Amino acid sequence: MNEAAPLLPATLAQTLSSQPGQRTAMRQERRVAEQPGFVLHSYPHRETSVVIDVLSRDYGRLALIAKGAKRPYSTLRGVLQTFQPLALSWAGKSELRTLTGAEWVGGMPPLAGHALLCGFYANELLLKFCAREDPCERLFDHYVLTLTRLGAGAPPVQALRSFERILLRETGYASAFDALAGTRQPVAADGTYVFDPERGVRVAHGTEPAQWPVIAGQTLIDMERDEYTRALTLTQSKQLMRFLLHHHLGGAVLNTRQILLDLHTL
Repeated sequence: MNEAAPLLPATLAQTLSSQPGQRTAMRQERRVAEQPGFVLHSYPHRETSVVIDVLSRDYGRLALIAKGAKRPYSTLRGVLQTFQPLALSWAGKSELRTLTGAEWVGGMPPLAGHALLCGFYANELLLKFCAREDPCERLFDHYVLTLTRLGAGAPPVQALRSFERILLRETGYASAFDALAGTRQPVAADGTYVFDPERGVRVAHGTEPAQWPVIAGQTLIDMERDEYTRALTLTQSKQLMRFLLHHHLGGAVLNTRQILLDLHTL
């Protein structure tokens, strides 16, 4: 499966793509209406409000203050949930904008059990890697695809490997997995390679740093094609992604990743 054409449920894909809201310079934008988005994280603000970190389709990641959302009869209390597609409206041009409306769009299966933990892991990666106010529609679409896969019972490891690769690419931390850095020559299925975290794929010569995993060419080709049916691809893609994420996070530990590792699901 190629990420260029994510297989979203037809109704949900049509709903998310048809919401109004044109992309403009963020600092000049005062009001945005019914923008497709997801809550990634929230925390209390003063006595009755919360601040939500959201991923929006056209405006990227941003912080919104939901005034009065903690009040017992607030219409926002049951709406601002993670992993549910929302139509968000906000106003303001400061770093912290004011949420003026939120409606549940629906159309996605709920996450539970290990799939729920995997969803929180994806959210934590977005919070770590996505800069504020940096639009990325392709990453937004793949996030929707990832939640859909997890909700439909797809193997979590495969869904997360796919998401990690798109995340690194769309945030500028990785290039194509099936082409050599510099020359752009295609990777050979029977070759052996390493992934220079600062430059990309290169032929393995045995002189690379010991912590760089050696990867089969077929594994890199499979990852680029979003195919994880081969056992070796599953094993090596896990090693490669663990290495790349650790490098670009500067060794910082992801809380949800540690939980999933403890459960042997990542």
